Amino acid sequence: MILEHIQTPSDVKALNRQQTELLCRELHTFLLESIAETGGHLASNLGAVELTVAIHRVFDTARDRLVFDVGHQCYAHKALTGRMAQFPTLRQYGGLSGFPKPNESVHDAFVAGHASNSVSVALGMARARTLLGEDYSVLALIGDGALSGGLAYEGLNNAGASGEPLIVILNDNGMSISRNVGAMSAHLSRLRSKPAYYEFKKNYRRVLLGSKPGKTLYAFNHRVKNTVKNALLPNATMFEDMGFTYLGPVDGHDEEQVEHVLEWAKELRRPVLVHVRTVKGKGYGPAEREPGRWHGVGPFDVATGEIREGGTSFSSVFGEEMCALAAEEPRLCAITAAMADGTGLTEFAERYPRRFFDVGIAEAQAAAMAAGMAKQGLIPVFAVYSTFLQRAYDQLIHDTALSGLHVVFAVDRSGFVGADGETHHGIFDATFLSDIPNMTVLCPASFAELRAMLRRAVLEIDGPVAIRYPRGGEEGYTDDRSEGAFATLREGADVTLCAYGTMVNSVLGAAELLEKQGISASVVKVNRISPFIDADVRKTFAGTKKLIVAEECASVGCVGQRLAAILTEEGTPLEKLYLCNLGKRFPPHGGAEQLRKAFQLDAESIAKRTIEVIR
Repeated sequence: MILEHIQTPSDVKALNRQQTELLCRELHTFLLESIAETGGHLASNLGAVELTVAIHRVFDTARDRLVFDVGHQCYAHKALTGRMAQFPTLRQYGGLSGFPKPNESVHDAFVAGHASNSVSVALGMARARTLLGEDYSVLALIGDGALSGGLAYEGLNNAGASGEPLIVILNDNGMSISRNVGAMSAHLSRLRSKPAYYEFKKNYRRVLLGSKPGKTLYAFNHRVKNTVKNALLPNATMFEDMGFTYLGPVDGHDEEQVEHVLEWAKELRRPVLVHVRTVKGKGYGPAEREPGRWHGVGPFDVATGEIREGGTSFSSVFGEEMCALAAEEPRLCAITAAMADGTGLTEFAERYPRRFFDVGIAEAQAAAMAAGMAKQGLIPVFAVYSTFLQRAYDQLIHDTALSGLHVVFAVDRSGFVGADGETHHGIFDATFLSDIPNMTVLCPASFAELRAMLRRAVLEIDGPVAIRYPRGGEEGYTDDRSEGAFATLREGADVTLCAYGTMVNSVLGAAELLEKQGISASVVKVNRISPFIDADVRKTFAGTKKLIVAEECASVGCVGQRLAAILTEEGTPLEKLYLCNLGKRFPPHGGAEQLRKAFQLDAESIAKRTIEVIR
């Protein structure tokens, strides 16, 4: 076994060619078996093994800066940088993160979790290196899927023009960039990837540019070469027009070939784009056949390929109701940003392909397009994870709410999302959506309420509407009390517990625990967290003296603060108020239940805090 002896990237550099090939095979097996136990991002990591090994044989990531785009393909990198023993804890509370984290290792250059920012970040690092007079390499590793985001092109445009020594590695697995066609293209790819070719190219340029006749001949040959290359390698033209030296395409599963190209890219000391072709899920049949399904998976059986699927989820219920609504309302359209399966829209896409739009990893584009569709009479529903909706904040305000356009935002993964951690928790949408004029924000607590609220959002409510719901399934509360801004689920005389969404399960559980201790608690569920009508608040909380509000969100601008402010303005201030929320913190990765307990948002913690408040 080679892998078990790898403690640092220096060990990778010390291997001979045969040992390096064996290391790649062992890494494939290790990742497959590890992810089968813990769950995680499988297909993307299997596709990046040889590329990762090549990077570590050419560069020193303790000093050289390797910036991952999204970062979900960093597992092999983590295994090669001293963290292999931690893989049984992958994405678990207190364990190894599934994304790069600088506080986890010096080899992780930058936090990553969202797409398309790597080139811009890497350019910033390269500029810092130059201004500070330091010497190290800077690399951005970006997938072709991330190139569907506009920020990637802003970064490429600026980086190419900068002249800064910078290497952009484009990991192209065929998801977004067209396949090069023909035997000549394949031949040129192999030729351009050989070290002898680069050596010849350097000497050829040096000799011809040394004299006037040579310069004339070089210019003529250069024009001919570019004409042929542009016909056979169309992807090269765009990057070279931006100022990059384009190298590739390279077979990303030929470690030796990738290694040679990276060495040449490092030597050039200018903006270079290395185009690497890979296969998502490489080496594991089920993942190669269905890379989308195997992108992020739960634990599975390696031999059979059977994934331990969860039950019905809010996402799947949303997808079912969208199909039902589409049958009734021909103007209804669905939009996603590369998350059709995750948001439950796969069936909608199959049944209504002309009314389904996947814009790729481009949330701002999706929101702006939805505004245009709404302006011209359609009813667009943009299904998006809460954490990714942050990327379209300007479009929510400028393009949608400012004109009061009827766009429905189905905000999936609100609150704790679990294993993906800090970069993916949906803890900000409740506050920033509520602050936008004209925006209605609905919070279902059960599947039945999601169906009812989605129907109301599509067919009845004017202007922009956001429906926020969590990852996973419903819990103890399964009723439909979605009418009106508030619903009183339980009457009590001593204290009022308030929550929205599936957090009502925690406060209902707390009320039961309090009852055993002789404390009578009222439970109020908030159906609509924005807008608040003062009269509704005054009526619902009439007589309330002690109020506890529990929320899976950041503290500033939370529902509890807003309710307290309204009651004070109305002349009915509270005697006691306690806000159970996340404060100004980024929760780590871990199961939602574990995180609620850690942040004192579970039933037991809320009951304990309530007793402290009222006594």
